[in-house]
Amino acid sequence: MEKMLVVFLISCMLHLASAQLKVGFYNSTCPRAESIVRGIVQQRFNRDRSITAALLRMHFHDCFVRGCDASILIDSTRSKSSEKDAGPNLTVRGYDLIDAAKKALEAACPSIVSCADIITLATRDAVALAGGPKYAAPTGRRDGLVSDIADVNLPGPSLTVPEAFSFFKAKGLTLNDMVTLLGAHTVGVAHCGFFQDRLSNFQGTGQPDPTMDPGLAARLLRTCGTASRPVNRDPTVFLDQGTSFVVDNQFYNQTRFKKGILQIDQELALDKSTASIVSIFASNGIAFQQSFASAMIKLSKVEVLVGKAGEIRKNCRVFNPRKPTVLRPGL
Repeated sequence: MEKMLVVFLISCMLHLASAQLKVGFYNSTCPRAESIVRGIVQQRFNRDRSITAALLRMHFHDCFVRGCDASILIDSTRSKSSEKDAGPNLTVRGYDLIDAAKKALEAACPSIVSCADIITLATRDAVALAGGPKYAAPTGRRDGLVSDIADVNLPGPSLTVPEAFSFFKAKGLTLNDMVTLLGAHTVGVAHCGFFQDRLSNFQGTGQPDPTMDPGLAARLLRTCGTASRPVNRDPTVFLDQGTSFVVDNQFYNQTRFKKGILQIDQELALDKSTASIVSIFASNGIAFQQSFASAMIKLSKVEVLVGKAGEIRKNCRVFNPRKPTVLRPGL
């Protein structure tokens, strides 16, 4: 009973926080905010379509630690290692795009737009540019005051569906949300080290993973080599072998034919709790697009800071200088 009460209270707190977000939050305080971010994302996308995958990953990795508070953007110092330097985040990129957007926004309306909102808006715009859904993202987040490497605990690529879902459930996300959000693997790449065991020595058997298409395993083996004899320094391969830069439903079709690269991706099509969702998305691109827009909005509301919580950073990479406490005489 006590545990249920705690879960209920947390749920209520999350609902109240997300309820304070709203579409067009900056309409009066910084009317050009969203168009400024969109323009910078457009410029980057024109020369580097892989930025969509980079921003999706940054957004996910930020929201899954302390909530969507831009804590992933903080640089480490000599005395404190931040989230950015945790193992899973060492290959996160796109920080320079966030910096560029922040610089432009500070010039237009100083100390108004949070870094957390910049990540959300930039990711939304990149998704749309890559052929994904266009959706209205509520804004009004504030930036966090903590970034600690010890807080980073993200779901890995070799988890089972139940194991992975425990991470999503803890953030208030449903099983459908998880299957949908993992569909972000329709763009981007993975280093061979994350799936190399599936190619030749799955779970110590000395054989390839039987749930991977043999032809795909053979092709990937030529690219990656084996764990004991890699081809070169941990190369990357596209997670979606067909439409690698397009946010579409082909990722789900590939998993149905045993062509999921990461183990968790393939597990989605095999586990009885998620197989039917994969089947729906594989056969209905519109259903996936609608679900993806909804899930991305829901993800962007995870444990947000609003109102007077947190701060609006001047520089996304560092916390604002703390104001000294002034004691009144006699106290």
